[in-house]
Amino acid sequence: MPSRFKEASMAQCEVCGNDYYLSFQVIAAGATHTFDSFECAIHRLAPVCQHCKCRIIGHGI
Repeated sequence: MPSRFKEASMAQCEVCGNDYYLSFQVIAAGATHTFDSFECAIHRLAPVCQHCKCRIIGHGI
């Protein structure tokens, strides 16, 4: 198979386990995390509101 058709290296999402060629990494507090979607990143990293238990995104606590 020509080199231009080689399969791209895929990283596994640490939340859902999906292997996705467009996965991305987030470095937070010195730890590297790998995700396949913003939804998984939010699920793992976003703080939770103590009042309503929703994930807090887009603004500070």
